[in-house]
Amino acid sequence: MQFDLENMNRKELEKLRGDIDTALKRLTVRERKNALAAAEKAAREYGFSLAELRDDVPAAKGRRKSGGPVAAKYRDPDDPTKTWSGRGRRPEWIKRALDSGKSLKDMEF
Repeated sequence: MQFDLENMNRKELEKLRGDIDTALKRLTVRERKNALAAAEKAAREYGFSLAELRDDVPAAKGRRKSGGPVAAKYRDPDDPTKTWSGRGRRPEWIKRALDSGKSLKDMEF
């Protein structure tokens, strides 16, 4: 379908623009619906629902997301401003203290 835009008046051009905008909105709705259906199908193939894979959906019962910061459990005897909760990777000062013969119990507070 071709249009002779040069010979169309303002009213015809504005109507054409409105028709194009409407057609684009309908196409977007169709494409989103098709993309969602394809994503749901792919998730089901892996044994999940699409909602389970979204980050902003609460975790399923029995599974917890991180509860945030945890209170410190250990303190560096040489620099009390350095602390560690006991979770995650061990800090260098803990490694050095353990290598020098101290135990984690020695650094608890």
